[in-house]
Amino acid sequence: QVQPVESGGGLVQAGGSLRLSCAASGRTDSNWNMGWFRQAPGKEREFVAAISWNGGLSHYKDSVKGRFTISRDNAKNTVYLQMNSLKPEDTAVYCCAVSGVYSLLAERYDYWGQGTQVTVSS
Repeated sequence: QVQPVESGGGLVQAGGSLRLSCAASGRTDSNWNMGWFRQAPGKEREFVAAISWNGGLSHYKDSVKGRFTISRDNAKNTVYLQMNSLKPEDTAVYCCAVSGVYSLLAERYDYWGQGTQVTVSS
């Protein structure tokens, strides 16, 4: 089992930046692919970004391309989501997830963190 734990959320003004971290513990010896998803109040959970186990492949939701960057440090078993030029519509609970396969689909992810709140004020 792998347990991801997110941190780094908070309140920021529009145009500001935040960096989310996701530290994985447990069976971190495997080649885990990682993803970030978010869910705003009253909305469905949506894909934000994903990165392959070696960092060689990544994908982003169209609306965050050019503003968000996903990266990972395997020595620290940690994945990051750098979020710049934040907009009020980015407000959501952001969750980190772990998968044995590279995917943009939430149902392919095996382990999920509790989430961290990101609030962007206008």
